Amino acid sequence: MSKTISAGHTPKIMIESIGGDLSLVGWEGDEILFKADEEEMHTSQDGDQVNVSCGDDLSLRVPKSSSIFIGSIGGDASIRSLVGDIELKEIGGDLSMRDVNSVSIDTVRADFSLRGAKGNLFIKNANSDVSIRDVDGHVTLETVADDLALRDVRGNVNAKVAEDIVMYLNPQAGNTYSVTAGDDILLVMPPKANATLTLNADEIDIDWKGIENDEEATSRVVTLGDGSATINLSAGGDIRVSNQADAGESAEDFGNFAGMGMDWSGFGERISRRVEAATQRAQRKVEEAARRIEHKARDAERRASGRGRGFLEVGRWNWDFAPRGVPMSPKSQASDEERLAILKMLQEKKITAEEADKLLAALEGGS
Repeated sequence: MSKTISAGHTPKIMIESIGGDLSLVGWEGDEILFKADEEEMHTSQDGDQVNVSCGDDLSLRVPKSSSIFIGSIGGDASIRSLVGDIELKEIGGDLSMRDVNSVSIDTVRADFSLRGAKGNLFIKNANSDVSIRDVDGHVTLETVADDLALRDVRGNVNAKVAEDIVMYLNPQAGNTYSVTAGDDILLVMPPKANATLTLNADEIDIDWKGIENDEEATSRVVTLGDGSATINLSAGGDIRVSNQADAGESAEDFGNFAGMGMDWSGFGERISRRVEAATQRAQRKVEEAARRIEHKARDAERRASGRGRGFLEVGRWNWDFAPRGVPMSPKSQASDEERLAILKMLQEKKITAEEADKLLAALEGGS
């Protein structure tokens, strides 16, 4: 089912809960487009605030400047092309975000990927791998249970990671980058980087012209250029610092970085296709149910001639089938009208499918 409403150029979208997958995309214009199983989706509107919940998959197209609040998502989600702020409490599956603004997340229970953010990123709990790239604001990751791959963050970085970290940074003057890893850290920076590095690890390897390695050191302070950015790294395993752009390609030779090059290409499109397929399946179920009811109505029309009538009450609708001593007209018009009336009331949800069956059974002469 598709549904379109208008709530202005900067609506507040309150997504209470999604039982399945979510595809959320910002577009030009003021229309909000919903695609979902009609029986699973519930919406309401109060001015510029729109509330929606869905027990299955949901596809949403919203104005780019929408602000988004999401309570929970049971499956995977793809969110992209939004300039309003996004707040998410919990998602049970993978989450991919592209071209967004500020993002605040309480819990991601599977993999998380973000590429392109104009604002800040905050994640309280990430229970799997995290991939972050091209962020203009600050990045705060309170807990990452697995690996972190981070590249091109122009604000401050504060992260605590249980496993390995790969970072590509161009440190900005005055910024602070504080990162803790349970295992290894690989930091790659441009050859002319300006930063003061405080490093603590089992083994420290600095692959940098003019900097000598100390094989015995487990703690070092190193100044690069004018030292105007502050970088604090602590690792339960090893730390490697390099200015070689291809250092990440040989990262597995240094530490346990296998599998950190997560490929999220096409993830959003896959989510959209799954939501669309689920919506089509739901529509087919509705059409099949309508065909079954119509088939019963046609049978009732054929059997109605010569039968007496009874009285049936369904909800607030009274249908008079009582015998009047005159046989029913053999004309099909009356039966067609009755059949269409039942189908119309079912479509408009004035009666339930069970009540529709009772009416059809009465037409067939049942109880």
